Amino acid sequence: MNIIRLKDGRERSLLRRHPWVFDGAIASGSAESGETVRIESHAGQFLGWAAFSPTSKIRARVWSFNEAQRIDASFFIARIAQAISARSLFDIKSDGFRLIHGESDGLPGLVVDRYGDTLVAQFSSCGTEKWKQVIVDALLAQTGLTRLYERSDASVRTLEGLPEKTGWLAGSGDTGIVITEHEWKLSLDVAEGHKTGFYLDQRDSRQKFSAYARRLGFKDVLNCYCYTGGFTVAALAGGAAHVTSIDSSGPAIERARANVALNGFDASRTTMLDADVNAMLRQYVKDGRTFDAIVLDPPKFAPTVTHAERAARAYKDINRLALSILAPGGVLFTYSCSGGISADLFHKIVASAGTDAGVDAFICERMGGAPDHPMTVAFPEGEYLKGLVLVKRPSN
Repeated sequence: MNIIRLKDGRERSLLRRHPWVFDGAIASGSAESGETVRIESHAGQFLGWAAFSPTSKIRARVWSFNEAQRIDASFFIARIAQAISARSLFDIKSDGFRLIHGESDGLPGLVVDRYGDTLVAQFSSCGTEKWKQVIVDALLAQTGLTRLYERSDASVRTLEGLPEKTGWLAGSGDTGIVITEHEWKLSLDVAEGHKTGFYLDQRDSRQKFSAYARRLGFKDVLNCYCYTGGFTVAALAGGAAHVTSIDSSGPAIERARANVALNGFDASRTTMLDADVNAMLRQYVKDGRTFDAIVLDPPKFAPTVTHAERAARAYKDINRLALSILAPGGVLFTYSCSGGISADLFHKIVASAGTDAGVDAFICERMGGAPDHPMTVAFPEGEYLKGLVLVKRPSN
């Protein structure tokens, strides 16, 4: 067993059970890609068993902090069973949900989503790549499913020195799937869609938006970065009179149209725009157009804290524009899925946007990922999705 020895004083995060070891913390030791290594402090104290990554800045990801633990097939079988069992704690009103959420489930670099009768897995670390077949066998055995599609095409694979991989690992057939979420249906493609095919983390936010639409009687809704129309369907299900949906992806817009039709809604209640959100917001400001509800759910602007300053400007700009075209008394659901933007910083960005727009608003609710995307006290980076529900105050 290879030993990775840390520099003096660099063991504190591991003693707090944080699962990452960065390259700059290592004094000595190396291993093959995905190999299990023993992490020790500068004084030789055991800290954890981890998977080694020769090229990543995150040089080792901890499997276990228990010195007596063996990292073998039984370890992965047990961890997967624990993750699946934990989902019974949550009231998930959908047959699309996350089974395994990486570090938060003690399996760094592994994401597994279930869409009906199909599992979709992302193996984004050297450790999960090495144990892939064991993980696949355990997932199929414990869920009783026969179809598992791999979506290991995230950019982090490149940082790990791994090639992108996609395709069936078990079973075969159509990659187009329809899931039931709350009282509506949503179609997706696990081979072509974002992430593993869909944004399951926004499930509860979509239900919340639908409830606001029903309670407040939204007349004119704007859904920015609409992707395949999840919030659009939610608004229509809540009785919104009309929803304008914008995304710069033509295929996503077509899927959004299909999802509106799938739920039996009149297409005349929607406007679908294949366009740049920022440009359209500016045009609406110029035209004096207003909406009584707006969703801002942009893509990741800041993958790490090093991108935070530039991302903050982008978040501020779109929120300033959205607040400018939100009618008095209107509701804004605004989000950041950037790990490099903390909840506190996001709040400050939106507050600054309101100041620049000359708008006052109060926060009704703070939103996060659905509970099947958990975070742990030792791994705050798991809280990547954060959102605010704002109501615009009438001007005095």
